[in-house]
Amino acid sequence: MSTPSTGTTAGAREHARSQAGTVTDSMPVLPATRWPDPPTDVSADRLTWAETVPGGRYTSKVLGRGTRLRLRDLAGHACANILLYRADAPWERLNVADTVKVPWQAYIGVGHPLLSDQGRVLATVVADSSGRHDAFCGTTSRAGNEAKYGQGSLHSAAPAGRELFTVAAAKNGLEPRDIAPPLSFFHGVTVEADGVLTSTGSAGADTAVDLLIHLPVIVMIANTAHPLDPAAEFPTTALEVLAWDAVHELRVLAERGPEYQRAVLNTEDAWIASQLEEIA
Repeated sequence: MSTPSTGTTAGAREHARSQAGTVTDSMPVLPATRWPDPPTDVSADRLTWAETVPGGRYTSKVLGRGTRLRLRDLAGHACANILLYRADAPWERLNVADTVKVPWQAYIGVGHPLLSDQGRVLATVVADSSGRHDAFCGTTSRAGNEAKYGQGSLHSAAPAGRELFTVAAAKNGLEPRDIAPPLSFFHGVTVEADGVLTSTGSAGADTAVDLLIHLPVIVMIANTAHPLDPAAEFPTTALEVLAWDAVHELRVLAERGPEYQRAVLNTEDAWIASQLEEIA
């Protein structure tokens, strides 16, 4: 079957319409229930977000309270830089410093709360088969990528995380000043005894991390190289992003330390107040 010519308006329209229903490895699937390869533990009809994010690209979505978000490193070289903002109050955002400080744990793993700058739990890590994550380094800058890879602009072959987040933020009514340091999933970093940060890289292909969302949030993800990645060429490969409703899981989170419980109380207080405002 020949491809319609796009040299005329009619030809361009025919070509565009011929793409309807096409699913590639670098696009969101709409509706998400049409995702062709749902995980074994989740039926396709439960999915609310299903997308593959190629290396060097970004995505964003508003997710409701009780959503379970699964990020999967397909080939072993994804690096999911993630930012969270309260959807109903976007001046409240993920605070990586408090996410490390309050739980007394610098290394992200199962049970770790992702805290806002107002002491609330935006999400909790509820599953993790990677164990290679980073809360120290933030994401890459254009200047850094240009020095390392020879390019770092948004539409280049090695876009920096800051450039990707700037566009994702604009699509959600946010500005460059709103972009804070993100967490990075699937590229580990450890702190040596002398304070040196050491890259531990990836845990390999087909690893995943699940987040349970506590408050409605804007999720922004930039899948781009980690600042400490030793590869001389831009290495980042595809990231799978899936989400589904799991609000019942908020009620069955295991008991954790007092810092976590206090943050949960702060979170539930904000949620109840926001519902009362809607009812009024």
